[in-house]
Amino acid sequence: MKIIINPPVAEWEKLCSRPLLENVKLEREVRIIMDEVRKGGDEMLRIFSRKFDGVEIDRLEVSGEKIEESAGLLDDRLKDAINIAVKNIEAFHLAQKPSEIKVTTMPGVECSMRYLPIERVGLYIPGGTAPLFSTVLMLGIPARIAGCREVVLCSPPGESGSIHPAILYAASQASVKSVFCVGGAQAIAAMAYGTENVPKVDKIFGPGNQWVTMAKQIAASSGIAIDLPAGPSEVVVVADKSVPPEFIAADLLSQAEHGPDSQVMLLTTDREIIEPARVEIERLLNRLPRKEITAAALKYGSIVVFDNYDLLMDFVNDYAPEHLIIATTNYNQLAEKVLNAGSVFLGNYTPESAGDYASGTNHTLPTNRFARAWSGVGTEAFMKRISFQEISGGGLQALGPMIEFMAQAEKLEAHRQAVKVRLDHLTRQSNFSWEQSIH
Repeated sequence: MKIIINPPVAEWEKLCSRPLLENVKLEREVRIIMDEVRKGGDEMLRIFSRKFDGVEIDRLEVSGEKIEESAGLLDDRLKDAINIAVKNIEAFHLAQKPSEIKVTTMPGVECSMRYLPIERVGLYIPGGTAPLFSTVLMLGIPARIAGCREVVLCSPPGESGSIHPAILYAASQASVKSVFCVGGAQAIAAMAYGTENVPKVDKIFGPGNQWVTMAKQIAASSGIAIDLPAGPSEVVVVADKSVPPEFIAADLLSQAEHGPDSQVMLLTTDREIIEPARVEIERLLNRLPRKEITAAALKYGSIVVFDNYDLLMDFVNDYAPEHLIIATTNYNQLAEKVLNAGSVFLGNYTPESAGDYASGTNHTLPTNRFARAWSGVGTEAFMKRISFQEISGGGLQALGPMIEFMAQAEKLEAHRQAVKVRLDHLTRQSNFSWEQSIH
């Protein structure tokens, strides 16, 4: 990891930039896959499973029996851990469920807002060498809490031709019943367009490699909503000498092991922590089974020293990290200065891994500086807001003239007429009632 001392503000933009992918060729190839699935349906999904995964898939949908059997294939300790995670994630996401809003903006004018579930959502869960069963919980549980009528899960087959049992068990715990053994860009296409067996959904969630990410972007251009703009995973660790150096090293390595393009950065005002942290990084790195992947990511990592915390936190907000760990003696004060981050981890005993698995917060977060404007996935991501308004006759008589003036100023005569005809009708009714009363 390169060391940078007091970078001038003019250089921050370069420090904050993430690596750019060559997308032209990738987009062309992903579009071909998606078009083939749109035309060929389930048969093309089987062909792509044979081509990309090296397995034959006869039945794309995983049966309920297979999902139930998954519990018997897992260690009891893992199931217990998953069950605890379920409870914590449920508790946090239940608290997020919004309630209806009703406001009388002026006499006779009532506005309200209801939050309703998205009817059909699709969850993409990466498999392969790292089956992300935790992501099933992070997406399936808020979908259930939101009340989504149909939840479709796609995950690629392993070498055996089936989905990892931990993913299936997590699906059962999240009450996800429609599970399909299909991965990659072809899975995104199946959920975006629908096939004979895979339902078309309204919104697609979940992480994936660059092929999956590109497929989600293409689906979004076709009118299918997606959860977040996605990029390589990233962490910024803010630390001082109160933190054991092995904590710092472990936090940086835990993010770097996601992939060679993961982004890791250590920020400090204390130069004395740099060398002990580097020693621990080297020591712990040699113990990791994903050492080569992790080392590749560290080559692009940085250790940045600032003179004071005001500058340091300004840089944090400019960088807008997916994960931000603040492990300093004054972490509560620094937390007050956070403006842009996906999820924040405070103190020496709050590793980023806690948020990835079981503390209760969601691990589906904005990367690539999108935390400046995007939030991580929560219960509301599986819902949509619909506004309602009701205006009484008296309310329209009070508000209508203002609407007419505004429509006229914008030269939208039909808008003005929609108000005027009603006001005229109310005037006629009022005159008629008055004439009746004098006779």
